Amino acid sequence: MSSPLELAGARPGPAFTVTFDGREIEALPGQTVAAALWAAGITSWRTTRGTGRPRGVFCGIGVCFDCLVTVNGRPGQRACLLPLQPGDAIRTQEGTGHDD
Repeated sequence: MSSPLELAGARPGPAFTVTFDGREIEALPGQTVAAALWAAGITSWRTTRGTGRPRGVFCGIGVCFDCLVTVNGRPGQRACLLPLQPGDAIRTQEGTGHDD
């Protein structure tokens, strides 16, 4: 079975490492946080403020705010829009990501 990269004929640059809740995962140049997490088999990276229900990507275009994640200590980052950089530290975001 062909991968999406093979089907598209994409030739990204070399992979690099980022961390998600302390676990190393591989990312490709130009990949968003959400894409790298999905590729690593991770589909939920936020919990709701009131009930703690898991959330991940819903709309995938930056409109719904379901995919919020904390990146390099900055909460409220939209995983579907934010391209990764080598060494980025991604954390599951609980509620607003602030001490509230």
